[in-house]
Amino acid sequence: MHTNKEILNKGIKFIAWALPCIFIGPTVIHFALINKLQPIFPLILGFGILICIGAMTLLFLGLKTIMKSLFGH
Repeated sequence: MHTNKEILNKGIKFIAWALPCIFIGPTVIHFALINKLQPIFPLILGFGILICIGAMTLLFLGLKTIMKSLFGH
């Protein structure tokens, strides 16, 4: 059983994009919750939530892709 290097690299790229989002998303949400009186509070909060959802999606896709490269279809 051989590892498909191209698919493995694709999975690592997904995880590499997810890691910054894992830290940026909660930070944006925290800043939004500190400034509740600002008029753009809902916009910043929504943006932070989207970043967190994107991070979870990228992490899931990365792990799924790595598993596919290691164990085949």
